[in-house]
Amino acid sequence: MPSGGVPDGDGLRLTELVASISLATDLVTGQPMEHALRTCRLAVTVARSLGLDAGTVADVHFVALLRFLGCTADAPEMARLAGGDNLGFMAAMAPVATGSAREEVRTLVRSAGRGLSPPRRAGLLAEALASARAEVSHCEVGARLAARLGLGPGVVEALAHAYERWDGRGLPNGLSGAEIPVPVRVVVVARDAVLWHRAAGPDAATDVLTRRRGRAYDPAAVDAVLAVGIPAPDEPAVWEEVLAGEPEPVRRVGSAGLDRAMAAVGDFTDLRSTWTRGRSSRLAATARAAGRACGLSGPELATLTRAASVADVGAVGVPSGIWQRPGPLGPAEVERVRLHPYLSERVLGRCAQLRPVAALAGAHHERLDGSGYHRGSAAAQLPGPARLLAAADVWTALREDRPHRPASTSAAVRDVLWREAAEGRLDRTAVEAVLTVEGQAAGRPRGARPAGLSEREVEVLRLIAHGCSNREVARRLGISAKTVGHHVEHVYAKIGVTTRPAAALFAMEHDLLGGWGDHPMPSRRPRSHPRSTDPTGGRGSPWTSGRRAG
Repeated sequence: MPSGGVPDGDGLRLTELVASISLATDLVTGQPMEHALRTCRLAVTVARSLGLDAGTVADVHFVALLRFLGCTADAPEMARLAGGDNLGFMAAMAPVATGSAREEVRTLVRSAGRGLSPPRRAGLLAEALASARAEVSHCEVGARLAARLGLGPGVVEALAHAYERWDGRGLPNGLSGAEIPVPVRVVVVARDAVLWHRAAGPDAATDVLTRRRGRAYDPAAVDAVLAVGIPAPDEPAVWEEVLAGEPEPVRRVGSAGLDRAMAAVGDFTDLRSTWTRGRSSRLAATARAAGRACGLSGPELATLTRAASVADVGAVGVPSGIWQRPGPLGPAEVERVRLHPYLSERVLGRCAQLRPVAALAGAHHERLDGSGYHRGSAAAQLPGPARLLAAADVWTALREDRPHRPASTSAAVRDVLWREAAEGRLDRTAVEAVLTVEGQAAGRPRGARPAGLSEREVEVLRLIAHGCSNREVARRLGISAKTVGHHVEHVYAKIGVTTRPAAALFAMEHDLLGGWGDHPMPSRRPRSHPRSTDPTGGRGSPWTSGRRAG
């Protein structure tokens, strides 16, 4: 097989890694790329003008980049409330999120269920008003992911309170005034200043900050922003300025830390849909085992594993309603799906030392005959690790339940892989390696369950992590919904979470989800559906169709 090794990630600047991740949070919140970078640049300037100590300025820097790290937590629910487009919904709500209750409700009325019938919109609006505490799960998930990225306690604590307001009307705990972590008080104002300046100009931004001063915003932070001024939204070189302005001391990420960070990014990505949770770690395990079987060098194997972990990060830039769709996609939606490897490469490739990982991640849907995407690369442009990743991705995808088809059996997937190799789309050596190790990743010996969870509690956790309601869990396990509720309460208490997305993240962190083919979900359509006998879901080849193969 052709080879494509890259240097190890030792010495990568933490801020460069985090800045790359911030581009993904821009995607999932419906903002233009570099929005978080521009917020960071202004927030650090403000923090220094306020005379904050060096440690707090550093916390402001990282909180500004990652304040929305938890925003994939409720992406499926947001997509449902918004008629499929969680990205558009998040973008519409952003300008009013720290405004008055009247502003928020007015925007919510315009945005909930857009494109649906009036009765359906009214129902979704009622649901949205009744469950307007989504930011609680954002905070919980964001704080957990930040800790895994190696960020300090000041950043983790701030992200756990990312939506608090000066007047005490925020979430998750209704903190007010000086109770709110300083980085949050600075970053909230800086973010809205950047957003309003870009959307409506400097006068509008000044007006918004002035009206919300002493309400949502810390008055001192508002005064400091107005004093230093809001940079024009089209000023270039913001990436370079953020890196150059990183507070001392500059922190670096070693090889093991980078592996943990890539796994965290994979989990951030997988939360985008109830059908994808845990897939990045499964793909990484399969790709790593296949790479070992092929004798890849240490650096090549590290790059392959990292690329597999983050291959789908660009998928957060595709509306979650598309990933959750049980029926066929239209041409425009297919093109959105085919765009996600490009977005993965763009997000990761901004970090110089991640460019080999980015290039490999961006190629996970390419095929030897040029029929793949996003580049349509042919065999000569696809090194050995890219061929392994492509084969591992197909294996992983077809062994998972999806909204448009059930998981295929191992035998059926083996047939698909060999057929694709015979027809020149997948590399035969890569297919052989994946099929040789197919059961090794999932067949690890099971140790003690984390946090003292019982086997029944793990079953319940697995099902709620995949989006099942208490009633669905009860039907699946043959117990009452009330008993399920008790189990959920006990699970939350044991693992230290308060929301389902955070519980799902815990399950992903501890490899409790397994493959959907091993633990199938309650069917959302009859298994006798005519597509169910076709491993590719009745759409032909899962990569040439542009369907959600990965």
